[in-house]
Formats: sequence, structure tokens, C-alpha cells
Amino acid sequence: MESETGAADASNGPVVVPAGTLIEPSMALALNVHSSPGVYALLLGAGISIASGVKTGWGVVEDLVGKVAAVRDPDDPGARAAAMTDPEKWWQAHCGEPLGYSALLGAVAPRPASRQALLAGYFEPADGDEASTKGPTAAHRAIAQLVRRGSIRVILTTNFDRLMERALQEAGISPQVVHRPEQFDSMQPLAHSQVTVIKLHGDYADLEQRNTVDELETYPEAQQKVLERVLDEYGLIVCGWSADWDTALVRAVEGTRSRRYPMFWSQYGSLGSAARRLTARHSAAVIEGKDADELFTDLVRRVEALDHLSVAPITRDVVVIQLKRALADPVRRIELSDLVDQAVAQAANGSAPPHRPVSATPAAWADTFTAGVRDYRADSDTLLHLLANGVYHDDGSHDRLWLRTVERLVRMRNVTPGRYNEYLEKLRHLPALLATWTIGVAAVLSHREELLASIATRPEWAYPHSGHTPEGPAWYLNPVYVIETQGLHDMHRAGNGNKLLYPQSNWLKDTLREPFRLVEPSDTAYHEACARFEFLISMIAMDTDSEFRAYPWAGEFLLHSTWGWDDTGLAGSVAKELSDTWPLLQAGAFGGTPEHAQRVHAALVAWRNTHVRHP
Repeated sequence: MESETGAADASNGPVVVPAGTLIEPSMALALNVHSSPGVYALLLGAGISIASGVKTGWGVVEDLVGKVAAVRDPDDPGARAAAMTDPEKWWQAHCGEPLGYSALLGAVAPRPASRQALLAGYFEPADGDEASTKGPTAAHRAIAQLVRRGSIRVILTTNFDRLMERALQEAGISPQVVHRPEQFDSMQPLAHSQVTVIKLHGDYADLEQRNTVDELETYPEAQQKVLERVLDEYGLIVCGWSADWDTALVRAVEGTRSRRYPMFWSQYGSLGSAARRLTARHSAAVIEGKDADELFTDLVRRVEALDHLSVAPITRDVVVIQLKRALADPVRRIELSDLVDQAVAQAANGSAPPHRPVSATPAAWADTFTAGVRDYRADSDTLLHLLANGVYHDDGSHDRLWLRTVERLVRMRNVTPGRYNEYLEKLRHLPALLATWTIGVAAVLSHREELLASIATRPEWAYPHSGHTPEGPAWYLNPVYVIETQGLHDMHRAGNGNKLLYPQSNWLKDTLREPFRLVEPSDTAYHEACARFEFLISMIAMDTDSEFRAYPWAGEFLLHSTWGWDDTGLAGSVAKELSDTWPLLQAGAFGGTPEHAQRVHAALVAWRNTHVRHP
């Protein structure tokens, strides 16, 4: 059952982790916040804004009184300093009334426009200021992250500035901000707001700010009721508040009955007498030696670490279902991108040392190579299923997403290792090759072969510091350059144990069959699509002025007995398609002209006739 504020009832609320001598208070804080989302409220004082360079409310009063003193007696160079020593005493003596924020502003800036301009100079960055000046601190931004994840829903603050509101808005959160007495009766219930910021002493632009000792003695009745409700029903995390001057707030915290949830009090320096009394009364866990930035950034880090332990992994098949649902819905483009990006990250994280060895002794080389091939394939499994299904069912709206996937995987070889084995180092491009092959075959199956013109030529890449000219994937992802032949012979052979003529092609077709099961149940149709993809990307690989670079993606499609190289076979079928309407030409491949494509086709046929033994 929940109270009106949304904090869980004590009888059936989340388990509370006590802060004792056996666990550090900062660890207990993270455990409680993570296990009890929305149960803890923040009480923030001036200490959280110090790093921003924004003055406290009292600091503004002191400065304004000093300025009044300076203009009142311009011939006395020490007038300002003397007034700022005891502003209340100086104001009473010279103005005949108690110092109050309203009276001070009324005297210094009687018009709303002039008052706003005057105060903005204290709280808003001026033109020419550095980006970090008077802006949200690391603590404010970390709190915004906690709000976005639902950990924090109520923020009490004694500060006049708007740094907390700005940090929340920068994070895409629209807070409910309450800072005037009349707002408390009409505010949205705390349980119905993503986050409520209660500015106990007002906003810097309000004349009703509370700043002096007398002003801080009591709160309006409606505000007092909301404050007491929060203190009673929520756990409390205190940061940057000294409790030295805020009499009404101290009294409210002190008067709260036995707390339902622990109180955590962060103090960078030593506690004052009022703070010691409050922490003792509520058996608060005191977190010492951390400023606000350190406290909240550390809290975010620890809570996110607990997330990884508590969130059950989503299965590959569930991710594929989510992708299919998001694919056709323009509103869910970000969700679709996130699904693919997370799978890319999983595949890419293992591509760089030390996750995968790039060196090995001669005796261990074969085992290291075999383990590397299998591990790269396993790390890429979810991504390959997403690509097979995503590209097949896409209508071209998301082609940029599929291309970006290859780009990210290609970059994993940009980091040059120290000592390395050439073949193990090249194997770091295996995830990129697997992704390119999957996208290509899916494009063939879905009759979207124009996509091949992009995935075969972008992104251009050259090994760092090699001095080589960057080239497209049709060249640097050629399977014979990525997967060493002898190493593959040792792990992948024909059913009778004999070596395969084209081990890279056979292994790729075999290992990628599973991701295409839902897309193409027929083994025959799948192998035909693989052969056509190999033929087309081989044509692109042959489209070069360099005889050395002209090398096809060798596979069984080169064998006459399998696919045929006469007019009725694969080569003849492609030759008949080479017109202005051919999808690859329309996508810009082969210079966009049938004549160019015909020359490249002839070059591939000539290469095959020269290098492949056939009847």
C-alpha cells in the first residue's frame, strides 16, 4: 500500500539495509536507494552549489548590503567591508528596520525588471563566462540521472538558485517546482509527479525568500504540512546542509517521529552542534570526507553496478521479437537503434586486446586461433540474428543503421596492439565480416541488392600507420584476408574429414545458417542466396585498376559443377541483368553504367577461367 506521497508503507515496504559498523555508509546508501526506488528524498543545502560559483542566498544579501554601504558612503573605502561584517546590524542601524530579503530588494531594485536583472547577475552566467561558470555541477547532473531512473522523486532544497532545475531539464525531465507559499495547496500530489523540487526558502526571483534568522524561524502552514509529510514518509539523504541557521527546518527534522527508513547525512567537514544532534536523534549514517560531486557521482556508479546484477539477461529470441515490433514503427526508431547498438557493443567488446589474444607461442597458435574464431562468433550471435531479420524485413528505411553497424565493428582494428601474431590480429575483423556477409545475404533474399553497393564500399579503411590507401570492405574484409586458411582447415573440414577447397566460404555459410532460419527455412534457397552474394561482391572486388587488389570472395560459386558458368548458370543469369535498371547500377556501383559492369563481369569470368580448375 502506498501513502499519498508514493512512498511505500513501512509494513510491506522494501527491505531496509541498516548502516552499521560492518558496511560503509556509502555502500549502505547505494543498497538502500537501489532496493527502494522512489523512497528516499534529498535535502540539499548550499554545499551542493559551491563548485558552480553561484553565491548562497545569504551571500547575495551580504554582497547587496555591502554595495548599499559603498554607494551610501562613496568616500569611505572600507564601508563595504565593514557592512558585510555584520549585515543585519549595519542595516538596522542605517535603515531603521530589520534586514529582510524583501526590504533589501525593494530598496536596491524597486521595479520587477530591474530586480530580475540585478539577481540574474548572481545566479545566471553572463556573456563571455566559461561554460562551467554558474552551471549545474557534477552533483546536480548525477542527481538528474537518479531521478531519470526513478530512484529519487522528491528534492528538498534551501538553495535559491535554479541549478537543480537546469540539470533536470538538460536530462529531459520536467520537474514540478514549488517555491511560493500559495503553491503548496495546489501542487500535484508527489506520487503523480516524476520529481518535485521543493525550494524551502524560495527562488532567487521571489520577494518572499527566507534568508535572515527571523525569516528562517517559521514556515507557512501549508509548506510546513508538506515538509512534515515528506520527513515522515520518506527516507532522507542530506548533503550540503549545515543545519546552523535554518531554525524551522531543524525543528521539523528534529520533531519527526521514529524514521521508517534510514537517514544518510553527508558531511565534507566536521558536523556542527545542530547537525550532531539531528544525526544522533535519528541514528543517521554519516558519510564523511566526500563533497557533493563525489557523493552523488559515486552513488550513481554503485547503483548502476547493482543494476547489472539484478537485471535478468534478455534472450536472443526476445530481442529479435522486439526488433520486429520496432522495425515498422517510426516512433520506435530510437528503441530499434538501441537494440542493435547494444548487440554491436557485445560483439565489439571482445575484438580488442586483452579480451582476445593477438599473440601466441608457436605451440599454442592453433588452439588460440580456433578459440578466437569460436569466441568472435559467439559474441556476435545476437547481432547476427538481428541483422538477418532486420535487413530482410526492412524496406530501406533503416539502411543507415545496418551500415553503421559495420562501421563500428571495422573500427575495432584501429587500435594497434604491441606484439602480435599477424593472423590473430587480422581476426579482429571477423565480427565485421560476419555482419557484412549477413547483411549481404539478407539483402539478396529480400530482393534489395542495391544495399550491396553500400556495404561493399563503405566504410573505407586502411591499417593504421601502414601507408596504404583506404579501400572498401569488398577488399579488406575478403574472407581469405580475415580468416587464415590453414587455421580454418584445422577446425572446419568436409564430412569425410577432407580439407575443403574454399574453407572460409564453407565456414561462413555453415555458421550463419542459424540466424537465417526464420528468414529462409529452405537450405537450398539459402545456399543460392549465399552464392549470389559472393558473386556480386566479387564483381565489386574485381572493379579496381590494381591487378594485385582484384581478388574475388572465393567460394563454390566458382565451380562449374555447382552453379554453372554458361548462359543458364549464375554467371549467365547475372550477365543478362546488366542494364540501366539493375539495382546495383542504380545505387551507383560500377560507375552506374552497364558497359562498366559488363567489363567487370568479364574480368571475374576471366579470373575464374584462369585460376579455377574445372571440367
